[in-house]
Amino acid sequence: MSKEIFIDNIKNDIKFSKKWGDLGPIYGKQWRRWGNEIIESPTNETWEEIGIDQIQNLINDLVNNPDSRRLLVNAWNVSEIDKAVLPPCHYGFQCWTRELTLVERNTIAPFNGELIDSSEEEILEWYDKIGIPKRAISLMWNQRSCDFFLGIPFNIASYALLLEIIAKEVNMIPDELIGNLGDTHLYLNHIEQAKEQIEKIPYKLPTLRIVENYLGCFALDFSKKINMMKNSFFILDDYQSHPSIKAPLSN
Repeated sequence: MSKEIFIDNIKNDIKFSKKWGDLGPIYGKQWRRWGNEIIESPTNETWEEIGIDQIQNLINDLVNNPDSRRLLVNAWNVSEIDKAVLPPCHYGFQCWTRELTLVERNTIAPFNGELIDSSEEEILEWYDKIGIPKRAISLMWNQRSCDFFLGIPFNIASYALLLEIIAKEVNMIPDELIGNLGDTHLYLNHIEQAKEQIEKIPYKLPTLRIVENYLGCFALDFSKKINMMKNSFFILDDYQSHPSIKAPLSN
């Protein structure tokens, strides 16, 4: 069948998409069920070997050992790469944190006139009491192959949102977002679109608001909160954009 018909079937035919639309064990599977496997016995019984939830482990480590140098999540599972339609392009990310200075905490704390003549110890005690973040968190992702016009903008936005979500969950302030880009390329059929893009004058960046209220509440595992998230939880205030620029997907 033609590419157009295949895409239409993937979008609109549930049975077809279940059979032909599965990308295999890529990002989500490796991040949240590393090593997960469905096993069939000789008697046709099946059971599931529960894998490792790397995202939940990351949250636990950030809470209990925020100075760790092992705050990593990996998608490059060598034993399953050949089972995926495409090996992971962005194959892992790492977080690290630092303590906020008193000046930095002052900028995010609500004004309290009673604290004007207070000592630094009293101010810090009050900040701790009302839950003012003590740390900033950064995220760095590694990417082996980078479609600079179509893919990288989505990668930047996705990891920026991930950093915001993780920071809110562990009550930290988002700090640096860093991308280590390997084979970075601009396809020949994207050149004119890229030229058009760089002629645009950027708008002022919007502000992200996360409007749900259960992040940061440790009565519920973060792994369960992920399944409860909806697009409506995330709002971009003052978002402006130029008209979209279309470009074909290249491989």
